[in-house]
Amino acid sequence: MKSDKIYLIGFMGAGKSTVAKALAQRLDWAFADLDELIEQREQRTIAEIFAADGETGFRKMERALLQELRPRRHVVVATGGGTFADSANRALIAGDGVSVWLDVSFETVVKRLPSNGKRPLASDRTRMQALWSARRPAYGLAQLQLPADGSPGGDLVAEILEWLE
Repeated sequence: MKSDKIYLIGFMGAGKSTVAKALAQRLDWAFADLDELIEQREQRTIAEIFAADGETGFRKMERALLQELRPRRHVVVATGGGTFADSANRALIAGDGVSVWLDVSFETVVKRLPSNGKRPLASDRTRMQALWSARRPAYGLAQLQLPADGSPGGDLVAEILEWLE
C-alpha cells in the first residue's frame, strides 16, 4: 500500500464524498469530509459561513482542520472543491498522504449541482465555470488523476485500490 491516508480532491460535484465513503468502507478505514466537519464544528452551513466570514474565513477554518487531521492515519478524506487550489493546503496534503483527483467536465458539474444557494460558489454559473477552469492546473498536481464523468463510484474505488497496490 502506497499510503495510509488518501485525500480525494476535485471540483464541486465530482463525487469526492461518495467515493471517499465507499473507499473508506472498502479499506475498513475512517472517513472524513472536510465540509461536513466544518459545518459540525461551526454549527453553521457552508453557505452561512461564506455569508458571514467570506471565502477567506472559510479557507482558514479548512486549513486548521487539515492540520488537526494530520496525525490521523488510515483515513480517507473528502476535501472541499477549493482545498487543493491553495498551495499551503497542497503542501500539507502532499506531506501527509496520497492525493487523488476525481476529474469531471464542467457539463457534469452543472448536471450534478443545483443553483439553490446550498453551494455558495455554484449560484453564478459563469463565475463557477471560471473557477472550474482556474482550479484545474492545481488539481493536475495530484498524484493520481481519474476521469470521473461517467464512472460509477465502485469503478473509481477499484481504480484507486489498484493504483495504491
